[in-house]
Amino acid sequence: MPTRNQHPLSQTYSTGTWPLRMSSPSLQEVNDPAANEELESIQEETLAGLKDMGCFGLQVPEELGGIGLTNTQYARMVEVVGMHDLGVGIALGAHQSIGFKGILLFGTKSQKEKYLPKLATGEVHAAFCLTEPSSGSDAASIQTTAELSPCERYYTLNGGKIWISNGGTAEIFTVFAKTRVKDVTTGEEKDKISAFIVERAFKGVTSGPPEQKMGIKCSNTAEVHFDGVQVPAENLLGGRGRGFQVAMHILNNGRFGMASALAGTMRGVLRKAVEHAANRRQFGSALSSFGTVQEKLARMAMLLYVTEAMAYVLSANMDMKVPDYRLEAAISKIFASEAAWIVTDEAVQILGGMGYMKETGVEKVLRDVRIFRIFEGTNDILRLFVALGGMKHAGEELQRLQKSLSNPVGKVEALCKEIVTRAKRKVGLPSGLSLQGDVHPDLEDCATLVTKAIDLFGEVVESLLLKYGAAVADQQFHLKRVADSAIDIYAMAVALSRASRSLLLKQPSAQHEELLCRTWCHEAFQRVRQALREANSLAWEESFAGMKLISDALVKNGGVVAAHPLGF
Repeated sequence: MPTRNQHPLSQTYSTGTWPLRMSSPSLQEVNDPAANEELESIQEETLAGLKDMGCFGLQVPEELGGIGLTNTQYARMVEVVGMHDLGVGIALGAHQSIGFKGILLFGTKSQKEKYLPKLATGEVHAAFCLTEPSSGSDAASIQTTAELSPCERYYTLNGGKIWISNGGTAEIFTVFAKTRVKDVTTGEEKDKISAFIVERAFKGVTSGPPEQKMGIKCSNTAEVHFDGVQVPAENLLGGRGRGFQVAMHILNNGRFGMASALAGTMRGVLRKAVEHAANRRQFGSALSSFGTVQEKLARMAMLLYVTEAMAYVLSANMDMKVPDYRLEAAISKIFASEAAWIVTDEAVQILGGMGYMKETGVEKVLRDVRIFRIFEGTNDILRLFVALGGMKHAGEELQRLQKSLSNPVGKVEALCKEIVTRAKRKVGLPSGLSLQGDVHPDLEDCATLVTKAIDLFGEVVESLLLKYGAAVADQQFHLKRVADSAIDIYAMAVALSRASRSLLLKQPSAQHEELLCRTWCHEAFQRVRQALREANSLAWEESFAGMKLISDALVKNGGVVAAHPLGF
């Protein structure tokens, strides 16, 4: 094992408790990642093995042909897949995490009974069709249309979608299109997004050839086109004009599995890096004895530790029916995707030339993990969501305070109060902003750092809101740093929760986990303090202004503005 810390589920689940078909072969026995990449598709025997294990319907109720896993159990399963082959993980995730998730969450009884049994067994595959050439992160700007027929028996669907995972192999699509909806108050018709269940068998549904991608090559990605497709009215999903809410709920619900999948990836590459560092000798000593390598391994271990904590705090909250986990899901996705990139890149560096070669498989992982910072919500957009999500509460409170000419301290910390409370929920710690007395005594110094970070966060958010008001939404230089601070504070909270739990339960790895937590919290606090200083500093205002001018000049010039150093 690459680290001494136990898996967060080590005392909760054992292999024998999983409700899978345990007589089936393991994933490692039926899947060859290198062969899949060479074929740019998943081998048939692998698909057969995955179907036999029930991997296509992990969260579908048993009465509808699935396994009925909880969110935590599902997270554990995708962690295993993420360790072994992210391409296979994407194919499975595109199918059930978002592909038919809308049917599972919003489908009528008849829709579920018609579609889920075949989807759960893998007899047919699903895809999620939202992205278009003119609408990536701006999902509300889609141009695909669905026009209700005069008889109101069907919708005519026209348009196209791009970069659709499983787009060329799926038989069932969740498709989002503009529909005309009458406003109940004004009577005026407006374009609103609706969601539909569309079958490939419907006339007019076609898909393009597989895209040539940087990574996850064995997962199919293709354009999907709809040309005059008649979709039965009963295939409307979630209600007319409710498609945007359906799409966002699907993405928020499906996003939680990313952190656990990437935690699995990190465990796998960290193991390879540790093995190489321990066995490779240079200048008469093992690589693992050199300080620069030790720092890399330590940081890799901390990133894995925090990612796992985020993944299973989030899944636990979902299992406990916490009504709103959007911020935690967004933060977990951002953190895990960036942590996985850093850990894999550092693994390549530790392995040196061997890491750059195909033989070790790490270069493939590096290419595979790059997409996770882009799809299902780019990290740049999600950072704005995290920052503005917290500021929304603070802004509403400040408006009330300004009206009453009262300004009590601490009202602007809504975001961090919320995420810290939720982070503690899994380990049975009491709610409240102060963590003193809520954690193991050995970690009270870390708890103090969390509360100090929250205080700083609140002060800066309040200052920015007072300075910019509603216009703060346009201050992306500032918002990025606010979001980075919130992410780091949340990471401190979940690490503190996990390590405190380990100490309270006297787990064998408790002392090592305390070390991971303490080191992480001390470094994260320094990052939070620096990011908040930048967000609220006049000196950095000048730097932001300079960066804007440089960028504007580049765009105006169509590229580099500065003269070449040799005068060309």
